[in-house]
Amino acid sequence: MTLRTSPTRLAGPATALAAALLLTGCAAADTDTDLQPATLMLNWTPNAHHAGIYYAQEHGLYEAAGIDLQIIEPGDGIGAEAAVAEGQVEFGISQAESVLPARAAGMDVAAIATLLPVNDSVLMGLQGSGLTFDAGSLAGLTYGGYGGALETEIMSELTSCGGGNPDDVEFIEIGNVDYLAGLEQDRFDVTWVFGGWDALRAQTERDDVVILSMAEYESCIPNWYTPIIVGSPKLMDQDPELAEAFLAATSSGYDAVVADPAAGAAALLAGAPELEQGLVESAVAYYAPRFTEQGKFGEMEEQVWQRFTDFLVQAEMLDDAKALDGAWTNDYLPAE
Repeated sequence: MTLRTSPTRLAGPATALAAALLLTGCAAADTDTDLQPATLMLNWTPNAHHAGIYYAQEHGLYEAAGIDLQIIEPGDGIGAEAAVAEGQVEFGISQAESVLPARAAGMDVAAIATLLPVNDSVLMGLQGSGLTFDAGSLAGLTYGGYGGALETEIMSELTSCGGGNPDDVEFIEIGNVDYLAGLEQDRFDVTWVFGGWDALRAQTERDDVVILSMAEYESCIPNWYTPIIVGSPKLMDQDPELAEAFLAATSSGYDAVVADPAAGAAALLAGAPELEQGLVESAVAYYAPRFTEQGKFGEMEEQVWQRFTDFLVQAEMLDDAKALDGAWTNDYLPAE
């Protein structure tokens, strides 16, 4: 059920874990023996969602919290949920639509913070494709995606909500492609991306990009937490101080980015210099106020998790809501 808003990068898992510093550009000095080593696996390549993490890394906040943090990217065939559940890494970046099925399958993984309180998923197309700001316009269009059940359900619900017939939406699998190029080549009419990354990039390149925000249709589809930070409940029970220290430093990093987006962009570019500077600066400025738009960074609400879980059960993507029990907690976040 992983959407391409957070796909898995193709790289050997052993290589990813063993050569973490090479992958991320976060090479550190000799490890201080007083620091506790920990690894964070991203959900994809570094991007604006991760700005607070890279700020904390660049400005020594993890070291100040007693942690020698390595940041790595996911490997071929293993994502953050499995890596965390198997104890290969202490923390990971994931999404609710992956954590709940993972827990239903017996994985020891739970959300401990959300990077965004409001899902920034959007549907993107070009003028002339038929996509408008009205969800009913999806009827008759070709949707390019990964073929996931959640994609189909969300598209169908949105179309119905707008008064269209979901049977009139054509679904094709496109995999991990250049989404803007696919739209330009008329391979599909609409696709699903994050508003502050691929959509923002497309809007800087063209003036005819059409964006339909899912957050505007919460009366029809649920909000859900993506991306989220995850950990292993078993391991965190054994060492709660590590989780608390990690989230304290991470929260401080995101608070700093909210206060100074330019500094957040600079830190992300220092850690991932391969990224496009203009896009990073624009994207971090876009996300900075959104990281804390509903209060303290990282906090999650029961009703958001419950509604999304119920949605997955109704769509027969989960057998029942049992996976929600223990699936998330705010307990490791800083008290203030």
